[in-house]
Amino acid sequence: MTPTPDAERYTPGHDTCAVDFMAARRAATHAGFFLPHLAPGVALLDLGCGPGTVTADLAAAVAPGHVLGLDQQAAQLTGARMLAGQRGLTNVEFQEGSCYDIPLNDQSVDRVFSHALLEHLAHPARALAEIRRVLRPGGTVGLCSPDWGGFLLSPPLDDAVGAYIRLQQANGGDPYVGRKLGQYLRDAGFAVVHLDAHYERYADPSRIAGYLAIQLDLAEQPTHASRLRAWATHPGAMFAQAWVTATATRPH
Repeated sequence: MTPTPDAERYTPGHDTCAVDFMAARRAATHAGFFLPHLAPGVALLDLGCGPGTVTADLAAAVAPGHVLGLDQQAAQLTGARMLAGQRGLTNVEFQEGSCYDIPLNDQSVDRVFSHALLEHLAHPARALAEIRRVLRPGGTVGLCSPDWGGFLLSPPLDDAVGAYIRLQQANGGDPYVGRKLGQYLRDAGFAVVHLDAHYERYADPSRIAGYLAIQLDLAEQPTHASRLRAWATHPGAMFAQAWVTATATRPH
């Protein structure tokens, strides 16, 4: 789930903690809003597929339709290919590539899915133009991104969370992109835009706190990282992340 490296940096990184965090995701929990748009035989692109756990579920849903999982970080794709092999999925392939230069022909897929990608992009409009290019007329795109303006944290943790927000912004991303998805899609020429929002509450607060703290450590902000880890030990700690989902159609 990584953008191009020249103008932006993927804030979560690709260490073991980050990859394991992403690999816990499944289509049922993180792509449920898009599943009704899928059917056997559909050709699909999963843009920013990461370790491929969601991609594999999508491939099972559209089989025998072909699925391409595309990610900028090649190291994650080895595990994705192994997972597909273990599940006996023959209709999915994984490839290294950029969301700004998708290696597909014009109007070549029926569906495009992208989870937790646009918030890391310095140029989301360019990525959406590429998505529109590869979608067939009448095809559907499904996007899901968080909006850091809607998080619920208890006890409050404004200083450390604010430090992570500023880090992502410094890396070229937009922590508030969730609320902008609808407008971005309309500006890119999509129609029938449907928006929704939901919360993901982390049952183990230390999981999300540790994930964020590692990046603050790497950014030489150990005080904020320590605050996150200490916060997670509070018996009443709660971290609920706000996500915005968007579906839209490429007009005929």
